Amino acid sequence: MTSVRIPLYSVDAIAGVVEVYEQISDNDPIAYLEIPNLPKCDGAIYVVGDSMYPLLKSGDIIIYKVLNNIQNILWGEMYLLSIVQDGDAFITVKYVKQSATTGWVTLISYNEHHQPKDFPIESIRFAAHVKASVRINSMG
Repeated sequence: MTSVRIPLYSVDAIAGVVEVYEQISDNDPIAYLEIPNLPKCDGAIYVVGDSMYPLLKSGDIIIYKVLNNIQNILWGEMYLLSIVQDGDAFITVKYVKQSATTGWVTLISYNEHHQPKDFPIESIRFAAHVKASVRINSMG
């Protein structure tokens, strides 16, 4: 079995979100994960929020592969994204689908209480394909 060490980063250590990947990789990992037979991945972070609940819940870990070219998005897949809108930056985990509007994407939550939202594709500053998730059901 092949196992690769995947760095686990703390999102709390990121000050601004304009260049998320550079900021994440500039910080030292808080731990490393080793999961057998996982495809090549660049890192892992903890999930914050409930937009993908119950598929992902706050405290779960997502493992991602950075997308170097936004044009290579696999429509319908789940991504870790950094988006800048009206000068505000935020990180989110969503399904990404093509929008009916050219040059836009539709971000879809798994949680039915969150409505889909369209964004211009150029507002995406960082995208990473979510390859796996880890849930810890008990502590101790």
